[in-house]
Formats: sequence, C-alpha cells, structure tokens
Amino acid sequence: MSPKVWNRHASPLSVYSRMATLPLLLLAIWSHVWIGAGLAALATGLVVIWLWLNPRLFSPPSYLGSWAAKATLGERIWLNRMLVPIPQEDANKALLLSVVAGVGFIVAVLGAVETHLWLTLSGTIVTYAGKLVFLDRMVALYERMHDAHPLYRFWTSVPDNDNRQRRKNTCGLQM
Repeated sequence: MSPKVWNRHASPLSVYSRMATLPLLLLAIWSHVWIGAGLAALATGLVVIWLWLNPRLFSPPSYLGSWAAKATLGERIWLNRMLVPIPQEDANKALLLSVVAGVGFIVAVLGAVETHLWLTLSGTIVTYAGKLVFLDRMVALYERMHDAHPLYRFWTSVPDNDNRQRRKNTCGLQM
C-alpha cells in the first residue's frame, strides 16, 4: 500500500470493519452448498474486492493515538524492518503470530470449502487470536520505535500549515 493508503487504513473504522470481514468471507465460500460454485465464487470475489477497497475508503484519522491507529503504524514499522531494523525479539514474535493467524485462516477456509463447521470455527478462532495478539504486539512495537527513526516521527507529525483549524486574521475574518 502507498503511504496515503496506509494513513487511511489507520482509521479505526478501516481496521475494525476489515477484521469483521472474515466471517463474511467464510460465509461466501461456504455458500457454494446453497447457491452453487459460480455464485459462491462471485460472492467471494466481492468480499476480496471489499478487503482491497477497505483501506482506501476511509478518511485518515485525525487522532493517531487509538489502539487501531498504533497497530497500523506498528505494522508499517514491522514491514519496514529490512530498512530500519527492529528488535529481533519483536520481529520473531510478529512472524510467529503471523504464521499462527495464517494457519488458522487456511484451516478456516478449508473448513468452509468442506462445509465442516468445527474446522471453520476453530480456524476462525485461531485466526482472530493470532491477529489480535499480533496487532497488540504492533502497538507495543510502535510505542518502542516511533521515536527511533525520523521516518516514523514523520508519519505522525502534523504540519503547521495543514489548515485543519481555521484561524482568524487580524481583521477578525476566518481564513
């Protein structure tokens, strides 16, 4: 994603609505039993399009101190670890949690394809557990690293001339 898209994705609305999409994706996959493979593939495609559009639709948050915004910024720091190193322990934990969430996701998708409820539910639980702990670790990484490099300080800086607050000029007119 571009920096502009990452800024939009830092919106709590983007983060939480994207997380809420997993059951819709699994339902779309599972629906092949009721509506056939073609319509299920279409429904699945629509969910995938939503996942791509989601971080592009919301406005950037005006406040970057929320848990969701910090998690998003921490994820950017983690993905940037080849250019700006992070503590190895944080990198290892994040990778492990990503694998846990990924394995859970694969299990959930296989369960939906095979219409096996317990496989789908257990995979979903593992996916959410792994992802939520990953995001929590990303918040901790952000808090540890946000002052460690000028790039990261820049991500959260607000320019003095951003015109967010209208100021009155000397004549009392709003500018």
